Amino acid sequence: MFENLVNQSAGKLLISDIKHNKLPGAVLFAGPEASGKLTAALETARILSCHEQKQGEWLCECPSCLQHKALICSNLMLLGPRDCSLEIAAASKTFTEAHFIQAKYIDAVRYLFLRSVRKLTLRFNGILWEGDSNLNKIGSIIEEINENLEQLDFPRELPDNSTVKKLCDDIAKQCMKLEDEYLYDSIPVNQIRNMEAWAHIKSEEGRKTVIIENADRMQTSVRNALLKILEEPPADVVFILLSSKRNAIMQTILSRVRTYNFTDRTVDQQKDVIQRVFHNMDFNGSLNDYLLTYLPVTPSEIKAQARSFYNSIVHRQICNVDEIVKKCDKFNPRIELRLFLSNIAMFMKPMMKTQSGSEAVAQAIGLLRNCSDNIILYNQSPVSALEILLRDMSALNIKFGGVFCEAM
Repeated sequence: MFENLVNQSAGKLLISDIKHNKLPGAVLFAGPEASGKLTAALETARILSCHEQKQGEWLCECPSCLQHKALICSNLMLLGPRDCSLEIAAASKTFTEAHFIQAKYIDAVRYLFLRSVRKLTLRFNGILWEGDSNLNKIGSIIEEINENLEQLDFPRELPDNSTVKKLCDDIAKQCMKLEDEYLYDSIPVNQIRNMEAWAHIKSEEGRKTVIIENADRMQTSVRNALLKILEEPPADVVFILLSSKRNAIMQTILSRVRTYNFTDRTVDQQKDVIQRVFHNMDFNGSLNDYLLTYLPVTPSEIKAQARSFYNSIVHRQICNVDEIVKKCDKFNPRIELRLFLSNIAMFMKPMMKTQSGSEAVAQAIGLLRNCSDNIILYNQSPVSALEILLRDMSALNIKFGGVFCEAM
């Protein structure tokens, strides 16, 4: 069990609880980003549905395990926001390079790519999106992705190198469109209600698993809807909540789940993960840093543009917002926007040494959140949203007597 969960003691606790039939119907996997929480959740779902006497071995070939490994099991429901595009890009490169050299580990990285795509497409299950006005548009994109994915899926023989590369590139572009245009930053309450209706339909075979990623991002109405089903969960359904911010989850939900804590891996342990999963033996850094190398715009360039934006506020100079947005490739994928705004927040840290500076930072953080919401939730153009942010932060700087200090 949990052979693919590397350097996490939580795996041992899960094995013990599953073997002794002590795993409750609702659990929380809490820990830092890139600590293996989703991997553990998907493995838990597979193990609980395994039909073999030696339950949950990774090489098990029972029908349920094969479906779970391919992430095509009808008993699995995955909800919640996640930045999937970088993992897809990294998996695509690993897969196409392995195919080109006919590597011995080709099957493993073939699974890696298929699963990276389905970690995204699972979130667009038609059951979850029933009643959403975007359902037909989403369905068309999912259909295109699945048609291309079918040509790379087991047990089909893989096509030639150029065809594999083109298929992977096309799939990655379609996935980015799906993620950027339709994946909510916070789970809509209708998806929780649709999931609840699905959960109460008894499975013909095996247990159902509902995985909710970034559970801390839920709005109050969504939390209350989830709390309702956690209070009276169906007997054959396991709920797995994932969060990197346990304290942001409402106490009444925490009281109904058992928490399994995931620890931050050391850089060497993360390097081991990169080598095992992506077969990159040269990268020296964290897993998050490795995935960021697949951004269309480098993290250093995004930081430079954030510095330019912020310093224009400090010095009350004219800022070419349109040029900044262009250099950041219009913040596609949207993780670039988070990096941009996070850098601005980081530049303000020195202001925290004084009371007036701390008050200014608190208000500025609120403006950064509003900017993010305007772009991600309300589809405002990045240029318009950043112009508003520039205006409001400049006014804030004046209000507090120019406490904003230059970003070096």
